Amino acid sequence: MAQQSSRPVDWENLVTQHTPSLYRTALAILGNPQEAEDAVQDAFLTFLEKAPDNLEKPGAWLTRVLVNGCKSRLRLAWRRVGPLPDTLPAADPQERAELEELFALPPADRAVIHLYYYQGYSTREIARLTGQRPGTVRSRLVRARSRLKRLLEGEST
Repeated sequence: MAQQSSRPVDWENLVTQHTPSLYRTALAILGNPQEAEDAVQDAFLTFLEKAPDNLEKPGAWLTRVLVNGCKSRLRLAWRRVGPLPDTLPAADPQERAELEELFALPPADRAVIHLYYYQGYSTREIARLTGQRPGTVRSRLVRARSRLKRLLEGEST
């Protein structure tokens, strides 16, 4: 007997649990708080409209949709990444400078850095989420780490 198409998902719990990490991911990729909020909302709308029934890991599905949505936003001709907003919390000027450098990385590099270090995904999982090969993800991590290391060494000397 076939089951009807119903989602056994607690919507309030799903939103409450995943919004903070999705927002941080979108902010890391897009560099703009308002766009990050819009991207998260779009990801949840897509979930409502297109998510398969009985998802085993709805957070991973949402993250993949979010990353793809952020990539689409970055392709828009009018989009520009500017300086960090003053509202972004940073403990001190050095930390703010480090965040500025992180946001100066190309969006794809920011995405893998964020997903790897802040969200705890493996390179294989990041590859699946972003539609890249695992080797490409590892290369982006190496390149981004190298650039950040040069920045930090330059400031300490």
